[in-house]
Amino acid sequence: MTKTEAEQQLKAAAAVDTRAADDAEEDDDGEEEEALGAAVDGAAKAKKKKKKSKKKKGKSTAAGVIATATGAGGADLLSVLRSPAFGAGSKPPPFRGVTGFTDSFTAIGQTEPATVPVAQLYPGGKYPVGELQEHPGDFNTYRMASDEKRALDRASEDLYEQVRYASEVHRHVRKFAQGLIKPGVKLIDLCTQLENKNRELVEEAGFARGIGFPTGCSLNHVAAHYTPNAGDNTVLSYGDVMKIDFGTQVDGRIIDSAFTVAFDPQFDPLLEAAKMATNEGIKHAGIDARLGEIGAAIQEVMESYEVTIDGKTYPVKCLRNLCGHSIGAYQIHGGKSVPIVAGGDNTRMEEGEIFAIETFGSTGRGHVVEDGECSHYAKAFDAPHVPLRLPRAKKLLAHVTRTFGTLPFCRRWLEREDGGSAFNNPKGAKQEKYLMALQNLVDTGLVTAYPPLVDVKGSYTAQYEHTIVLRPTCKEILSKGDDY
Repeated sequence: MTKTEAEQQLKAAAAVDTRAADDAEEDDDGEEEEALGAAVDGAAKAKKKKKKSKKKKGKSTAAGVIATATGAGGADLLSVLRSPAFGAGSKPPPFRGVTGFTDSFTAIGQTEPATVPVAQLYPGGKYPVGELQEHPGDFNTYRMASDEKRALDRASEDLYEQVRYASEVHRHVRKFAQGLIKPGVKLIDLCTQLENKNRELVEEAGFARGIGFPTGCSLNHVAAHYTPNAGDNTVLSYGDVMKIDFGTQVDGRIIDSAFTVAFDPQFDPLLEAAKMATNEGIKHAGIDARLGEIGAAIQEVMESYEVTIDGKTYPVKCLRNLCGHSIGAYQIHGGKSVPIVAGGDNTRMEEGEIFAIETFGSTGRGHVVEDGECSHYAKAFDAPHVPLRLPRAKKLLAHVTRTFGTLPFCRRWLEREDGGSAFNNPKGAKQEKYLMALQNLVDTGLVTAYPPLVDVKGSYTAQYEHTIVLRPTCKEILSKGDDY
């Protein structure tokens, strides 16, 4: 589909006073064949059978047409709308590390800045499909044409729509965040606004929908797990390198995706190294892929870069004790780790698994340690039963269980008037004088603390991350967007 054809569809949608019914009969096999074929060879399009549709009275909109098309083999139209060739798009972000978004969000009915909940933009409940890639290895080439594997794909469609929904929210929030990130902004204000927009666009509903984990905004030598606690007035500066890492969740299915922000162009090679290394890791990920081999591929790309900062040249090193990870339902860190350096891990990825592929590059020693005031916490996924003596600890544990379950949380959320969730705590549940109780929960193993992870002071670190799902037919890069 060309840009002109996409524009014609949008114009036609605005002029027509009828709207296609949601119960249009679709040929699932034809749609899947087209989508998968487009992922492998954009020039080769499989034929689609014609579908019958029933007309209803009412005004048709571009948003409705695109939403309908997305759920009925319309990925082609959406891909054109989200390509740099379509329109001028949004303004480029005032920082380096990502590109701007195209105007596809406003084309489907989103406001600028975003205020429309994402589900309202897709009334049929069909969300944009992520970028599709073949699983690596000649032994996997049969999968995309296998009737058996395609049937398994269709059987998991509900799961795919959950993670696509969460991914689309993540993209809308990222676009909103581009207007917030600038030198002089307080990091606590940045995180608060981003998280509030996340809640708004996903229509936060407790464990059914909401934030996946606290917003990380780690600076410079701090690689991960930093978000401001109350009273932290850190301000973003022109010379900073900041990692933005935040999550969305729908029915416990978490999208974990991150990017790096810099303003000074001298950091470009560092950011490029991490971005390309992440893409290489995604390329090598797939069903039956060995985790150690993925790490070797990542390391080869990452450490082929060097960066000159203030006249001194540094090799870019992998932060070897950080890694990607599998993701389970309501479990941000599943049972498998994806290394970012070569190693002997022969564990294989398996069909149906969801992974966060993330890489970290550094100008420092290439190794992180825990240091600094902790902000990130999570109730242990398999928390044992431990008798608690402190009444405040019992009360706090009950609050954490009711409000967050096993999803990560931060101290800022505990101190909100709603205690972290207006849906779960409609009458308010602000936690006060809780630090001793929180430490008691950590000491007993009921809650895990995740302090900031830092390289040597004076160094700079960069991170990029995407969430992928290993479908029976292909792998889908769920969080992929125009920006990165």
